[in-house]
Amino acid sequence: MQVKIVRVYLSENSELLQEFYDYLHEKKVKGATIFRGVKGFGSSGKDYEARLLDVRANLPVVLEFFDEPERVDDILKHFTDNFKPIHVIQWLAEAI
Repeated sequence: MQVKIVRVYLSENSELLQEFYDYLHEKKVKGATIFRGVKGFGSSGKDYEARLLDVRANLPVVLEFFDEPERVDDILKHFTDNFKPIHVIQWLAEAI
């Protein structure tokens, strides 16, 4: 079965993170995961890193989900205006 996988690059404190995840859960996509980065930077070039004594919640996160290509396209249309194109990548894959 062919699926489309999407990665959305956000920061931990993004207001869209929980909204997007909740929407995916509501739509019952085949799978979704949020990965927390330990270090990263975005288009601003500012570097973020997890440190033992650091309490900030602004680390990079990746929200990844997959489903049938048509369903993914419909979901992405719902959020198109909220993301810069460079922060969303997608590709086709075969689910076994």
